Amino acid sequence: MTPDFLVTHSGGFHADELLSSVILTRLFPQARLIRSRAPEWITPGADRIIYDVGGVYDAAAQIFDHHQRGAPLREDGQPYSSFGLIWKHYGHDYLLASGVPEGHVETVHASFDASFVLPVDLVDNGALSPSVAGLLGGLTLPALLETLKPVFDETDPDADDRAFHAALAIARSFVEARIGKSAAKLRAEALVHRAIVDAGEGRILELPMGMPFRPAIVKAGADHLLFVVHPRDKDWCLTTIRRADEGFEVRADLPAAWAGLTNGDLEAACGVEGASFCHNGRFVAAAKTREAALAMAELAVREAISIASGDVATAEIA
Repeated sequence: MTPDFLVTHSGGFHADELLSSVILTRLFPQARLIRSRAPEWITPGADRIIYDVGGVYDAAAQIFDHHQRGAPLREDGQPYSSFGLIWKHYGHDYLLASGVPEGHVETVHASFDASFVLPVDLVDNGALSPSVAGLLGGLTLPALLETLKPVFDETDPDADDRAFHAALAIARSFVEARIGKSAAKLRAEALVHRAIVDAGEGRILELPMGMPFRPAIVKAGADHLLFVVHPRDKDWCLTTIRRADEGFEVRADLPAAWAGLTNGDLEAACGVEGASFCHNGRFVAAAKTREAALAMAELAVREAISIASGDVATAEIA
């Protein structure tokens, strides 16, 4: 069944029905979006999907509210908002319509639910306060979307609807960008896995372009890898691999003698023609050619192994 109407409540808006509208208007672009609390609109019918209003959660009747007693909960007991309910029932179709490969849909759906949908659900139900983010609390997505509502003394009767549709476009951009990045990470994982196989027992991972690489390295258990090399727009990049998702500790630093140097000074320090930059923090460097980047990487590996061996020897002596 293709609905003729997408119905949510009128008046002030929140992130949950805005984000629900992003999903539904993508799937049913021909449907008319109605914002109303009038009984004739919020009564279930075969021609409509109703969400965040109506006092009932009944997927078969296509009504998805969460404000009533006995409101729906996730399996772990956490509350749904209308966004969570719409994502639960329509998220897979949304991802397919957005071009996510069928084999990746379940993974992207679960990831987006946990990292994007659930926080919105919790904030909307008062189970999570943006204030836990401290100074950044007012910059969370739910808070920012609410700043787009008309001010309290706006007298134009169409102001709420006009603001809703303006906010909808902004909300859509965030959803599409987040989904796009999640899908891209899975594409990157396949490329990185192939490169890991090609690298064998080598310490350097060469990639065909810049991309997220750490998740695939961890998933593959490639603990032997120390550095990554890949082309950029006009040069080549040599980068370290972080030990954990959080923090800046890396498996091995670039050589201390390179720190903060560029061009001729860096070439002199490392002995590699074409070496062009090393960050003072020693986590990324650049070279003019692939050959130069790989040569720098080999030098960095040699020094890292030497330092590690020295640490082991010192520990054994102690």
